[in-house]
Amino acid sequence: MTAEAVERPSRIDRMLGGIERAGNKVPHPVMIFLALIALILVLSHVFYLAGSEVSYEQAVVTTDVGSEASLGEDIVEGDEPVTETVTVAAKSLLTADGLRFIFTSPVANFNNFGVVGVIVVAMIGVGFAEATGLIGAFIKRLVKVTPRRFITFSVVLLGVLSSIATDAGYLVLIPLAAAVFYSLGRHPLAGLAAAFAGVGGGFGVNLLITPADGMLTEITNESIPNPADHVAITGNIYFGIVSTILIAVLATWVTEKIVEPRLGRYDAQAEAPDPSVLGDGSASEHELTAPEKRGLRFAGWGLLGVTAVVLALSLPPNAVLRNPETGSLLEGSPLMSSIIFLILVYFFVMGLCYGKGAGTVKGSMDVIDPMTKTIAGLAGLIFLLLVISQFIAYFNYSNLGTIAAVNMADVLEAAGLHPVWLLLGFVLMTAVIDIFIGGVVPKWAIFAPIFVPLFIQLGLAPELALAAYRVGDSPINIVTPLMPYFALIVIFAEKYHRKTGVGSIISLMLPYTVVLMVAWTALLIVWYLIGLPLGPGAPVTLG
Repeated sequence: MTAEAVERPSRIDRMLGGIERAGNKVPHPVMIFLALIALILVLSHVFYLAGSEVSYEQAVVTTDVGSEASLGEDIVEGDEPVTETVTVAAKSLLTADGLRFIFTSPVANFNNFGVVGVIVVAMIGVGFAEATGLIGAFIKRLVKVTPRRFITFSVVLLGVLSSIATDAGYLVLIPLAAAVFYSLGRHPLAGLAAAFAGVGGGFGVNLLITPADGMLTEITNESIPNPADHVAITGNIYFGIVSTILIAVLATWVTEKIVEPRLGRYDAQAEAPDPSVLGDGSASEHELTAPEKRGLRFAGWGLLGVTAVVLALSLPPNAVLRNPETGSLLEGSPLMSSIIFLILVYFFVMGLCYGKGAGTVKGSMDVIDPMTKTIAGLAGLIFLLLVISQFIAYFNYSNLGTIAAVNMADVLEAAGLHPVWLLLGFVLMTAVIDIFIGGVVPKWAIFAPIFVPLFIQLGLAPELALAAYRVGDSPINIVTPLMPYFALIVIFAEKYHRKTGVGSIISLMLPYTVVLMVAWTALLIVWYLIGLPLGPGAPVTLG
């Protein structure tokens, strides 16, 4: 038996193995939310029997005609700001009224859960574009035309941007980045790591509005006590743009200064399980074919066409996509309310044009089938959203979130705790939970009903809570074995390094997680202290 065969795993490998074994015991998210619903049923009755209630001051305005309106609504001249005391008591889901609510509300709960419509509408276009081959060809083209000195930065940036079409980054960009690095004489695992850092570590932000933004925004709005005080889908866009650039720069630095030097020079004969499958180091298999090039040209014309139509409907003074009252293109405008529909239109038109040019769309069934398969692929997510919608509705009915938020706010206010510490604690808590519960939506569905009202009680904007959640959720994705695509990354890496395992990928990605977590959290804190808006009409504090 060789020394290599009897070599004991390192302390880190043993620790990660324990995390993996513990993580494998975590049930499916559907079961988690069913258990949470059962817990809410019991807790609502316990707190109801205990007579739990809280009182807090709510700001309203009394208009000159004697009616009342929330501060989230428009205030006209003559309105007088006042406050009123609101008392909220725990409501049991096991009383007669509670049971009636359980039996009569499921359909309404699901219909009113805006996340479902957002994800279906957006992903129809994105899924169609991906099925026609547009996403893969577009990524290939961008990587191919990028100068060598910017290849790492471009790979990471493309990884972050790929969250607009979740699977494309994992399935296309990561293996492609490894092949590109290999063809350039660089270590392929460094390319894989750079792409993975962008796709997974920067998943929560983007330069553009993504389908995930729509889902997170809807859950946030479901968790705000006053429905009039809703947040816009662009509420984190400024923070997201700056964060995207920061992640691309930092991950590039980690790749070139830490990961690549540690990997050393790549020797395919010694490291690859079958060096012959790597060829001579060329990336010819990833070259764009003539049909793909033609398809991209057609897609470019489609992009210009849709943009021209949108501009024609937006730029004129009285354009239909402007706010009909103020003329604004941002605040309260149909343009901002149509982001999800525009995602559908852009990707559908570009995908159709690409398909016609590349020959992947030849008839009506080539259009209908990909969209049908996209919706079918969302079946598991839609079922999960059905369960989540019931959990949120029951949680809101019980008033436990409001009671917890007010009590936690009272404790924090009495302790004189600075909001910075609240932000730090929330980021760290999200990061820890992300090790065991993957998916950006399920965790926010749990956290939002508690922390959004808490932030509001402390005078902090709900958009700030969402920004903090993004910071805590994303960097951990690349080091947790429970991330859905983690096993796929191991398989990709095994093509270039025969000894790749879970611990190998975690040790490869850990520097990214540490650097991104520290720097990104620092950005969030500085952003709050300076008081920069997180998006159009989205300050970090209320008032």
